[in-house]
Amino acid sequence: MLIGVPKEIKNHEYRVGLTPAAVRECIKHGHKVIVQKDAGTSIGLDDADYQKAGAEMVGSAAEIFKRADMIVKVKEPQPAECKMLREGQILFTYLHLAPDPEQARLLMESGCVAIAYETVTDERGRLPLLAPMSEVAGRMSIQAGAHYLEKTYGGRGVLLSGVPGVNAGNVVVLGGGVVGTNAAKVAIGMGAHVTVIEKSNERMKELDMFFGASISTVYATDHAIERYALEADLVIGAVLVPGAAAPRLITRDMISQMKKGSVLVDVSIDQGGCFETSKATTHADPIYTIDGVIHYCVANMPGAVARTSTFALNNATLPYVLALADKGYKLALLENAGFRKGLNISKGKVTHKEVAEALNKNYQTAEDALAA
Repeated sequence: MLIGVPKEIKNHEYRVGLTPAAVRECIKHGHKVIVQKDAGTSIGLDDADYQKAGAEMVGSAAEIFKRADMIVKVKEPQPAECKMLREGQILFTYLHLAPDPEQARLLMESGCVAIAYETVTDERGRLPLLAPMSEVAGRMSIQAGAHYLEKTYGGRGVLLSGVPGVNAGNVVVLGGGVVGTNAAKVAIGMGAHVTVIEKSNERMKELDMFFGASISTVYATDHAIERYALEADLVIGAVLVPGAAAPRLITRDMISQMKKGSVLVDVSIDQGGCFETSKATTHADPIYTIDGVIHYCVANMPGAVARTSTFALNNATLPYVLALADKGYKLALLENAGFRKGLNISKGKVTHKEVAEALNKNYQTAEDALAA
């Protein structure tokens, strides 16, 4: 199979779909890889590294999309990239289609086979290709929140750790999954007072066993979310329903009652956001303020630490890339039910139930799509 790796073009996105080491593994399996020039240069992965690994370097994304059987990316294709996709071509990347009907429309029109990292599951129902970036984003969320709590940026002027004789900052994490756990870990490390609001009793028990008295866990109800959000200096939105739009847990009315200069970091923004006032921002212009509350809603947070993120992501995605290349997408997906859940769009049909519901589109099962 001919695998293509274009340079990412989303705002301040420096990650790359395959590292030179991953390219070498693909070539070892008998495949060919073409990589767009300078695709990894900004994170220290030079064209010479790719050539040494056996890749062919090409000058434009158009050539990558024209020639490759499979496109391996990091972020969702931008409109110009969607228009270069062709019928039957495999696209393997993050998609986050639920809040993005325009991308879905373009992918459907292209006739491509779009497999989303974020909806692939493992044998335990976990999200192995989302987890590495969730770990990064969760840890970064506290770093970003602490930064914008500084008075210079309009924040409350609160140091999360506090100092002797002065209370620590109050961090509330909505969701105790991978993002929430990693956010709590860093917030605890910084000395903050941390509350995790979670709807799974089993998950709360696990968090209690892991963190002990370092955090408080609270069962998720509207009352609890409102109560703790109004007391918070920093709220982290870390909720996820795989494939579906994120639930709106913090309302505009709640935000109007929050402390002026408090900060909301919405890690769920890729799936539409879990705050009613959320709208996607970029690393170039990351924040906005509503009712005196700072919103940080950058949709590709791990892109800020692109080298770490690229290697972490490749560690997770490479076995799946090899399966698609070695077996072809139909056999690879039919053999692995969890991998099959990654199929979001196939030749004009929406093949993930939650995505179809979020977009109000007709749903075709992945099994039927693969049998066609």
